[in-house]
Amino acid sequence: MKSSSLADFSLLFVALIWGATFVVVQNAISFLEPLTFNAVRFTIAAILLAVWLLLFERKQLKTFNIKMLGAGLVLGFWLFIGYGFQTLGLAYTTSSKAAFITGLSVVMVPLFTILLLRKRLSLHAYIGVVTATLGLYLLTMTDVSGLNLGDGLVFICAIGFALQILLTGKYTNQYPTLFLTVIQISTVAVLSTISSLLFENWKQALEPSILFTTEVTLALVITAVFATAIAYLIQTNFQKYTTPTRVALIFAMEPVFAAITGYIWAGDRLSLSAMVGCLLIFAGMIFAEIPANKGIKLRTKTDVRAKKGADSEV
Repeated sequence: MKSSSLADFSLLFVALIWGATFVVVQNAISFLEPLTFNAVRFTIAAILLAVWLLLFERKQLKTFNIKMLGAGLVLGFWLFIGYGFQTLGLAYTTSSKAAFITGLSVVMVPLFTILLLRKRLSLHAYIGVVTATLGLYLLTMTDVSGLNLGDGLVFICAIGFALQILLTGKYTNQYPTLFLTVIQISTVAVLSTISSLLFENWKQALEPSILFTTEVTLALVITAVFATAIAYLIQTNFQKYTTPTRVALIFAMEPVFAAITGYIWAGDRLSLSAMVGCLLIFAGMIFAEIPANKGIKLRTKTDVRAKKGADSEV
């Protein structure tokens, strides 16, 4: 299997993990406040990754330098912005609108690629982005209403996720995967902890009656190990083999997997528009996988045959 194909399947697995854990997290934050939950989740993940680094990848420690630290801090900052503002926004807007606005990172990644990295995209990428965005709208926007403060906060969240994806693509070729992931996840843990101390009743995290409830414990184990430590390790490792735009389109499958798992586990009903939305998101992701130069190669062969025919006539 080609590296790019393996990368795409691995990142699709990450989107599956995130989508499948959505219901679990929703149950957990009814017991433990969101920022505090994130603080505990990312702290556990950071510790697990750090232990793995020290036990099995100690040689990566020799690569440490200020630039690497800066790269990890930047990635962690934008990832925290994504999670933090999404959490704050959900207090003022509906989950369906939040899901759609967060999904707009699919549009922002190619836009930032053009504006910040000065790179051109293929026509297939543009069509894939438009198709997936339309799919996100049909999947999530079942109750359209006016914009509010929460929508603005979630929009900032989308910018954070988009920049994290874009910059991950930039830094993954420069630094060791595991060490960079440890710095990134540790940054989110620290910033989430500070935010919970400032804005929430963080003492809940110290109460055994809350922390060791089945819902919270299960959610922390699943999200810290699979949806954080493993997921971001996979992203950091494999994104170097693909493009940020394709990553954004693959991650747009997260609400699709969330809808499917919600239907299976929580008995949520999928409307016709939601099912069409799922199909459009999948179609957008597949369309973006079509090689940009395929049509060019076909035209080139045709042009060569035409030129040979013209030469023989002469």
